[in-house]
Amino acid sequence: MLLDVEGRSGPDNMATDAALLEEADRSGRAFVRLYRWSPPCLSFGRHEPATTRYDRAAIARLGLDVVRRPTGGRAVWHEHEVTYAVAAPVDSFGGVGLRASCRAIHERLAVALRSLGADTRLASNSPTVRLSDGQAGCFASSVGGEVLIGDRKVVGSAQVRRGAAFLQHGSILLDGSQDVVAQVSRLAGTASRATTLADALGRPVSFDEVATAIVGSWGEPVVQSDGPTVQLSDAFSDSAWTWRR
Repeated sequence: MLLDVEGRSGPDNMATDAALLEEADRSGRAFVRLYRWSPPCLSFGRHEPATTRYDRAAIARLGLDVVRRPTGGRAVWHEHEVTYAVAAPVDSFGGVGLRASCRAIHERLAVALRSLGADTRLASNSPTVRLSDGQAGCFASSVGGEVLIGDRKVVGSAQVRRGAAFLQHGSILLDGSQDVVAQVSRLAGTASRATTLADALGRPVSFDEVATAIVGSWGEPVVQSDGPTVQLSDAFSDSAWTWRR
């Protein structure tokens, strides 16, 4: 378990996760990383048509940092959250295949959040873990196996596969809102259906509290480091990559 508590920029966080995926594919090892974003950042999914979905001028006026993730899915505003990343062989979580891995990871996260008092459940199954392109915003709707409190999403996740390994990372919402996504979206129907742990529990919930719960549910020792020594790509800081489509 890699605990990265200081906070990194969007490009640094995405480059680190991509590097862990590369290392998992090369070595067959599994990595779990918990981290923050500094400054807050808007992220786009790997294949998301950001140039048509989002108002680049509005993003600039608001002074938002923006990055494109190595994984799929839709836009997420990263501010008051614990972000998790799992990079591991495809068959290492709950059986063969990405969908089984996704559900197994979400089950562990749901257990961790229940230990804090949150009444979590997993969304009912759907044909695929890929998020629909019908709306902007990861938290605008839920898909099969995601972590809900009531009928609202508290964890939003995305995946990508490389060779024999996969990367799944996602946001566990502590507080705040995803309204920024709607503010810069060109699409209708982008209202967030998210909830936060603060809303659900009626009290502030800290990064350290959630991280401790996840470490406990995972049952792995914490390493205060960035993981294996790997070369980080600078592609994620390139606006041509961020706005490539």
